[in-house]
Amino acid sequence: MARATRGSERREDALSRERIVDAAIELLDRVGEDGLTFRALAVRLATGAGAIYWHIASKSELLVAAGDAVVARAMPSALAFPTPHAEIRRIAVSLFEAIDAHPWVGAQLAFAPWQTALLQIFERIGRQVQALGAPRGAQFTATSTLVSYILGVSVQNAANARRFDPAVDRAEFLESVSTRWEELDADAYPFTRSVAVQLREHDDLAEFLAGIDFILAGISSKSASEPRAAPPPSQPRARRRARGSARPRR
Repeated sequence: MARATRGSERREDALSRERIVDAAIELLDRVGEDGLTFRALAVRLATGAGAIYWHIASKSELLVAAGDAVVARAMPSALAFPTPHAEIRRIAVSLFEAIDAHPWVGAQLAFAPWQTALLQIFERIGRQVQALGAPRGAQFTATSTLVSYILGVSVQNAANARRFDPAVDRAEFLESVSTRWEELDADAYPFTRSVAVQLREHDDLAEFLAGIDFILAGISSKSASEPRAAPPPSQPRARRRARGSARPRR
């Protein structure tokens, strides 16, 4: 019995949960969610599938753990900027870059919104929304809007990057699309034609941050226009009746 226990301890040391999650992230980056199997993971770790099940019970648990790890590493714990506005932008850029590097993370966050990773994002953004002075009744909506925008645009950006062949030149692609926009019917697409030049020249990250700035400007405007609740009027203390005054007379 003692020999079996020592063997289990050696296996535990050699194959940690963290090492399994790291290998899963590498596989997900290379072959996507469909290619992540316990058999492929076992080959990559040079072990048996049973040893992996010792640490992680299912593929869904592994996906959640991998998503949690990527998000946790993307969001350092220490605040780096002195203002809530700047801190929200920093968190947004970190998530934008993390999802760009690990495109499967966005889908995983949408599939399991109750997992730790999304809660961490919601909490970090929500604290900054509070620090901006957003009215209490608007804090949930403001935070949800920011989180939805950050994750939605980041996922779309990552999907666009994967959709095109790496050999395609981005500038040439945008030039061709912009030209097609300029040639659209002027009556049916007046706005699209008017912004065609901006499409040609835009930077994805800069546009992403500009969108966040629009949302934050709205939150700040709401905070400034919301009247501060007046403190409740002080109520005079009721005089205590003299002992026995409440007793009915006989």
